[in-house]
This record gives sequence, structure tokens and C-alpha cells, in this order.
Amino acid sequence: MTGAVIGSPMVIAAAESATVSDGDIDTVLLLVTLTGGLAIFLLGLDRLTESLRLIAGTRLRAVLRRLTANKYLGAITGAGVTAIIQSSSVTTVLVVGFITSGLMTLSQSIGVIMGANVGTTITAQIIAFDVSRWALGIVAAGFGVSFFSKRDDRQTWGALVMGLGLVFFGMGLMADAMQPLRTYDPFIDFMARMENPILGIGAAAAFTALVQSSSATTGVVIVLAGQGLITLEAGIALIFGANVGTSVTAQLAALGKPREAQQAAMVHTLFNVIGVVIWIPLIGFLTSTVEGAGGGLARQLANAHTVFNVANLVIFIWFADALARLVERLLPPRPDEDRRVRARYLDRELLRTPPLALDRARLELLRAADRVRTMLTRILPALMDGTRSDLSDIEALDDEVDDLHGQIISYLGAIGQTKLSEDSSDELVGLMEATNDLEAIGDIIETNLVQLGLQRVEQGLIISDETRDVLGAFHSEVETALGLAMMALTQKNATAARKVGKMKDQINSMEREASQHQAERLVIDAPNRIANYRFEIDVIAHLKRIYYFSKRLARMAVPESERAKL
Repeated sequence: MTGAVIGSPMVIAAAESATVSDGDIDTVLLLVTLTGGLAIFLLGLDRLTESLRLIAGTRLRAVLRRLTANKYLGAITGAGVTAIIQSSSVTTVLVVGFITSGLMTLSQSIGVIMGANVGTTITAQIIAFDVSRWALGIVAAGFGVSFFSKRDDRQTWGALVMGLGLVFFGMGLMADAMQPLRTYDPFIDFMARMENPILGIGAAAAFTALVQSSSATTGVVIVLAGQGLITLEAGIALIFGANVGTSVTAQLAALGKPREAQQAAMVHTLFNVIGVVIWIPLIGFLTSTVEGAGGGLARQLANAHTVFNVANLVIFIWFADALARLVERLLPPRPDEDRRVRARYLDRELLRTPPLALDRARLELLRAADRVRTMLTRILPALMDGTRSDLSDIEALDDEVDDLHGQIISYLGAIGQTKLSEDSSDELVGLMEATNDLEAIGDIIETNLVQLGLQRVEQGLIISDETRDVLGAFHSEVETALGLAMMALTQKNATAARKVGKMKDQINSMEREASQHQAERLVIDAPNRIANYRFEIDVIAHLKRIYYFSKRLARMAVPESERAKL
């Protein structure tokens, strides 16, 4: 690989001065240049992938929503998504979300996990191009587009181009830093040991686990190959090690996570490790295959990376069911896990892809909504005939809603610290409002309606059949409204949202009929008629407030121009 910028005095001087007259290496200068180049490379890769995620985030969400349980289609989708977001860890997190929401079994998701490895090979293919002499020009062009454009989408495209330029510039700096090592005997001897595939795999796995990026390892390996410091066989072993190292990253990310996350990480690890073990005796065959395709050493390494991962996908996809059974035996489900009240979908790995993180928050909000709906369903029987214990159980459900509310708001706050498009910013605000509205519904049930039930128990009130009918009908209407509101919010279903808005007239009409009914009963000489009157009127009032918050929830699914009318 050529220098970062042809004729750049600073870079050339650094490369030349790294070798002193007696043949020794200026270790400090070499390390500074090498680590600086690696830092610029990683910075550029970060900018590149962040921009890709912003550009394709909404499209990715649409693709993932249409993802079927077909493992072959899943493998293609996993490869495509990972090629864009450049993170097999993020893809694995998305898979965990599908598993925990019941959209996929572990066996069905394995195709996506396997496809993710193929998607990561696009990085090697990109950085194998030797365009480092134009790197700063690419950086300047990207910066110009980003700096002078007023539109968010153009600024993102500019950042993408600038990130690509930084990737190549960082690789050029690393290449220049390594030039003195060509004649440095200790380093040559060390790299000769990498001919032993076990040592090469171990060294690359350790480096990948340290920097938490297989793309960084791949970049360094290609730079080494471009400088002639390693053979093709040694480079292939190092790339194998990067695959093993990235599975360590997945295992670390799964620590303390739900069992589904640990199982998905285990699938990733077994797939990568077994795949490498199978290919160790075939390194010679892989070497001759990519050499026959031509190209320089860097291109041959990139091709080897692709062939290795594609071949593993084609081989292992047929054993997905067996791999799932093995993982489920190694990591059986915890029988008490579902009783733990903690976020299931809010994974911080997705924060760098805001549209996908917002989808996870929406799924977690649905979990909280299920508890609120359970509270609303159970509160009417508890109000009429329940014991203190029945009412206490409903209070306990609100504690769970409060816990989830806090975690969702915290996660949304973290999303708000990232770079968001205008649409994602609007969605973030809407989800925050919806989360607070949902908690408000839970508080109405827990604080107001439960308290009315306790008063009914203390006063020994007997609810008449007529009152039961009135409250039952009103409660049923509000329950329907909440269900439609949650459908509107979680599925962005504008039709369901409009139905909630149209229920307003029916709710008001039923409220008037209930008031008329109680006014008529108030003049009847019956025991506790005043207490019964207050009980029914208060229940109606609190249920109407729940409808009001349900309507606020539903409004987020319609265009802003319609919200005032809903």
C-alpha cells in the first residue's frame, strides 16, 4: 500500500526517522504514528457506519419488520443489514428482540446470525482498495458537502464521504509507520511465527477482543499484507482470529442480559469458532483459491475473508436446527426469568442506530401497555366485588409499570443524546409523551380506582345490578379505546387512532346516561344511596380520564395536521 499522501513531508519524515542509522527502530515514534493511524482509521470507520445507519435507518426498520421466519431469507437479510450497519453485534441484538417478542424461534433466527458474518466482509473489500493517495481529497470533499449543506440528508452524506476518506488516510499512516519494520529482524521473526495458524488466530482474537472491532483487525492485517510483512497464509490465519475475537465481544455484551441474548451470543460464538476450526486444515486450499483469482495481496486477503464466511454460511445453514438444540441444552431457559420486571428490548448496542433503538423502545412500551391493560381489565371486578388482596395485586402491577416507565424514559434520553434526523426527533418526543401518558393511566387505576375499591370494602357497599350494567358498559368502551390506542402507537396505525377519536361522542353520551341513572337512583329510598352515587360518579370520572389519556396516546399515529382534531 502506498503512503497516505504522496510527497507529504511530515509522513515521509516520520517513516524515515523511525529507522536510525544503526538499524534500530525508534519505537516511540513508530508507536505514535501507528496508533495515531489506527485511531484515525477507527474514527473514519465510526463516522462512515454512523452515517450509513442514519441514511438507511428507516429502510432497515421496514426490512426488519418484513423479516420472515425463513432461515434462508433471514441469512440474506442478516448479511444485507450487517453490510449497512457494519456490526454483527447490533444484528444479534435485533435478533434477540425478534426471539423475545415471539416473532422467531432461536432456530429460525440462526440464519440471520450466520448472514451477519457475511455482511461484515464488505469492510475488508472496501479497505482493500489502494486509494490512500487521494484520502485527504476525499476527506476535504466530504467535509465541504457536510459543512456547506443546510439539509440534514446532505450533511449525512458528506459525513459518510469524509469518514471513508479518514479510513483510507488512517490506513496510509499505518502503512508508512510500518515501512521501517520491513528490515527490522525482531519484527520479521515475530511475524514469521504467525505462519503457525494457531498463534496467528490467537493473536488476532486477542487484538479483536481488546479493540472490540473485527474491522479494525482486518484493516491492520491488510496494511501488513500491503507492506509485505506477512504472507497470505499468515494473513488468513489472522482474519480467522478476528472472527473468533468478535464472538468474544458478543459474549461480553450478553453478560447480565436475558437468556435469549445469551443464547444468541452462544450461537454466534459456536458458529465462528467451529467454522474456524474446520478451515484451519484448509488454509492451503483457501490460499490457492484466492491466488487463482488474481489481484494484489490485500485484495486476496479480502477475497479470502469473503469466501471463508460465505462458505461457512452455506455449510452451517443446513444445521441450524441442530445448533439451536445444542445451544438450548447448554443454556436452558430460566424458569423464573419472565417474572423479573426489567427491560427486555432496551439494548444500548442499538443507540448508534437511532431508528432501530426507537423501535426497541416502542416494543418495551408495548410490554408496559400490556400490564396497564391487565390492570384496566381487572380493576372493574375488583371494584365491584374484590377483596383487599385483589386490589393489592393491581397495585403491584402498577409498580411494574413504574419500573418499566423509568427504564424506557432513561433509554429514550440516551437516544436523545445521539445524532437524530428530524423524523427520529419527532418520534422520540412522541414516545416520551406516550410513555408518560401510559404511566398516568396506570396511576389513575392504582391511586384513584383502587382507592375507591378499598372504600367500597370499608363501607360495605353493595353495588346494584343496574349500576353494574352501567359501569360495565362504560368500562368496556374505555378498554376498547385503550386497546386501539396501543395498536395505533405500536404499529403506527392511523386508522386505529382515528377510531379512538371518534369514540369521544359515545363516551360523552354514556357519561350523561350514567349521570342520569344515578340522579334517578338518588331520590329512591335505598341504603347507602349517597355513597353509591359518589362511587359510581367517581368511577365514571376516572374511567373518562383514562379515555382522555388513551386518545393522547393514539394521536401520535396520525399526521401532525390531524392531531388537534382527534
